[in-house]
Formats: sequence, structure tokens, C-alpha cells
Amino acid sequence: MATGKIYQDLLTMKRQNRSGFAVLIDPDKVAPADMIHLAKLCNDAAVDYVLMGGSLVVADNLEACIQRYKAESDIPVILFPGSPAQVTPYADALLYLSLISGRNPELLIGQHVVSAPAVKASGLEVISTGYMVIDGGTPTTVSYMSHAAPIPANKPDIALCTAWAGELQGKHIIYMDAGSGAKNPISKEMIHTVSSRIEIPLFVGGGIHTPEKVYENCKAGANIVVVGNAIERDPLLIRDLSQATKEARSTVK
Repeated sequence: MATGKIYQDLLTMKRQNRSGFAVLIDPDKVAPADMIHLAKLCNDAAVDYVLMGGSLVVADNLEACIQRYKAESDIPVILFPGSPAQVTPYADALLYLSLISGRNPELLIGQHVVSAPAVKASGLEVISTGYMVIDGGTPTTVSYMSHAAPIPANKPDIALCTAWAGELQGKHIIYMDAGSGAKNPISKEMIHTVSSRIEIPLFVGGGIHTPEKVYENCKAGANIVVVGNAIERDPLLIRDLSQATKEARSTVK
């Protein structure tokens, strides 16, 4: 199992039935100079983590964005890579994603073989991640790029069995994602079904736009709620979304 501080903190969240909030930043949609403002918003809102990455990353901004962000904030930066090229030692940790909901061998192991030397040399805390794409009601970049059909939104049993398979294979976390720009977020029923029956932390993202949905996801069992698309449109949402997580924490019994 992973032994780094970030993963140990995630395990503590899981064991204590607590939730955290992560902001997802796509380097294709921001400039390094934007990191100053985003870092201040995240600091003021006491965000737990910042995820950095995207499905494509056409603009070569990843390292510059991370360095600029870290100059302004101590909040851990975790890579959320869409390709082997998105590995840099300037982050704090890496979600090493295997698309366990699909049948594309490149995204199960192929790209990992290509990226392994860079990952080993990076010194990053590596968090093995069972990545599951859930149908969000509209085609998303991740479903298009992965050539994989998402798990049906009304099939929590399939999601659970997929998460179990990832857990039994030794994944450190499960990440259920409806994808950037999803029309429908993952249901609280699916989140609860998976979270209540796995022993590893659960990340949930995609289609989350309101504090109410963040709160609902936390109460359903998400250990980390990830929001990106909504914040791209309105960065000031960071405060309210993070506050919703804190309110959910305060009512955990």
C-alpha cells in the first residue's frame, strides 16, 4: 500500500467517515499567471487538495502552473494525468490511473508501461487509482478519449463490482467520474453503494455545480469531492463548495 502522507490522510478520512474538497485545474484552460488568484481563493476556502491535469493538455502549461501555484499555497497538488506526458516532479503526488471501468488495454496497463520510468524517477507519492467513468448523460472528453462505454448511471451494482475488482487488485483509491461537463452528476445512491462497501477512499467528480450537491455527495460517502468545470466558469464558487464540505464534516456522527 502507499505510505506517503497524502494517502495516509485519505485513509484517515475513510476510517473516520469524513470528506474533503478538491479543486481540479486544467492547465489548458488557465495561464500560469491565473494561479495567483486561484491559490488565494483556495487558501481562503481551506481547500484540501488541488488536482492538476486534463484529458489532453495541449498548451505546455502544466509545470509552470504547478510551480506558480505552489509559490502561493501550501495546499498539496496532486497530478490527475490524461497521458504519460503529464508527469512532473513539481507536484506532491500522482493519481496513477487505471481505467478499470473500460476494456481499453492502453488505459489499463499500456500507458503505465510507457510512463513507469518517469514516474519512478519523479520522486512523487504515487497513489494507484481505480478510475471509473460513470454515464453523466452526455458524451464527455474522457469517454471519447478512452474509447470506453461508461458504467450506466442506474447500475450501482455494476459500479460496486467494478470498485471491488479494483480494490482486490490492490488499488489505493477508487475515483468515480461522470466527466467534465457532465449533464448529470453521479447519484447519491451509487456513491453510497460503493463507499459503504469498500475499504479504500472514494473520490467523486463530474457534473457537480452547487454546494447542495457537494454536501449530498459527502453525506452519501464520498471522501473527496472534486469540482473543476463549475469553478472554471466561476472561481468564486470555491468558497461555497468548500464550505459545504465542512458543513458535512460537522454533522458526521
